[in-house]
Amino acid sequence: MNDWKKRLDIVYSTNPDYHYKVEGDEEEVITPPNEKQLLRVSLDKRNRKGKAVTLVTGFIGSDEDLQELGKLLKTKCGVGGSAKEGEILIQGDHRQKVLTILQKEGYVKTRVSG
Repeated sequence: MNDWKKRLDIVYSTNPDYHYKVEGDEEEVITPPNEKQLLRVSLDKRNRKGKAVTLVTGFIGSDEDLQELGKLLKTKCGVGGSAKEGEILIQGDHRQKVLTILQKEGYVKTRVSG
């Protein structure tokens, strides 16, 4: 069935090989194994009104896996935080604790910077 409502944003295309993008055509992101991830743990105080946060960067994979890892770190540290756009923020200075947790979870290439 040719559903014209899904193509309301397209006016005209001269490309004969053009295919309309339909919702649900997105590729699934595959998360590499934990031991292949290169994560960096650092302390960040910029743009946070002087409060320190532990920042975990370098995560590659699906947003669900990022959220799951963020939840694990927040629970083990007993603090709040967030996980989005490949970064995990943990409230407070928990660099060593986060590094230990990540290494126990199999993230062997993790290192502390800053």
